[in-house]
Amino acid sequence: MTVSADGLPDTAAPGDPAPPPGLVVVGHFDQPPGYGINRPRGADSWLFTWTTGGRGRLRHGHTEARAGAGDLVVLAPGAAHGYGVEPGARHWRFWWAHCQARPTWRSWLRPYDAGGGMYVVTPTPDAVRGRVEAAFHRMLADARWTGTEAPPVMAPGEEPVAVAHGTAARELALCALEEVVLLTAGIARTQLPRPGVDDRVRRAQALIDADPAAAHTVRSLAAHVALSPSRFAHLFTGQLGQSPMRALREARLRHAARLLETTGLSVERVAAASGFASPYHFNRVFRERYGTPPGTYRSVGPMVGV
Repeated sequence: MTVSADGLPDTAAPGDPAPPPGLVVVGHFDQPPGYGINRPRGADSWLFTWTTGGRGRLRHGHTEARAGAGDLVVLAPGAAHGYGVEPGARHWRFWWAHCQARPTWRSWLRPYDAGGGMYVVTPTPDAVRGRVEAAFHRMLADARWTGTEAPPVMAPGEEPVAVAHGTAARELALCALEEVVLLTAGIARTQLPRPGVDDRVRRAQALIDADPAAAHTVRSLAAHVALSPSRFAHLFTGQLGQSPMRALREARLRHAARLLETTGLSVERVAAASGFASPYHFNRVFRERYGTPPGTYRSVGPMVGV
């Protein structure tokens, strides 16, 4: 059985098949085979789905995706979409949220663009899945906040859908959803070492990625993993195909690109916050890496792959 959104209860304006823009609506479903939603006119709001069990199938324009446990699938406004239990699956258990996405989220979702306004964020490490689900639970509770007392705590068996009506409740709920976006999509910002890489090289790369603006040197990184500078540099370069200082520069450029996308900091402050002592040097290497100067990147985005 396919359920058309036009036949759903009147939760939106007449003729509008999804919650209207401005509302924040969140829910948790566990649906049996045959469940499906079809919106031939699309929606004016974004739709976020996070699967916790079973399997779902989503369509957005001409793009399709299958979702399993730990997958975040995001549908942008403006295209026909549909979703439901994947044929052959026993059920689909998932969180969902309709809202207007914060502008900064686009840069985090961009690496997972599947085309046509669909973003498939996978894989999500097991280590953060519990925190992601906790954020959705908090979003469901925060959406009910009246602003007069502490936000309610979700109780077992409570109504699985909530609409955030007040301004404070909407913003609080969006903060929880922002945590979901950052935890899941943030992994795209880290260049993970290839399988089989020496653990000491992995730890050095993780140290660089965690704080690219720090005053790292070959000597300081080598000391962190208990190797001599020469042995460390040889091992790092041989296994990752680039020197430790080249890896550091790449991490700093990625960090700078993120700041340009998500903050209003001046180019000079972005350079300093990313570990570049010279704004002139920063402008030159940023343009070499992204094909456009930092100021232009902020307004039009990258001209080459990020």
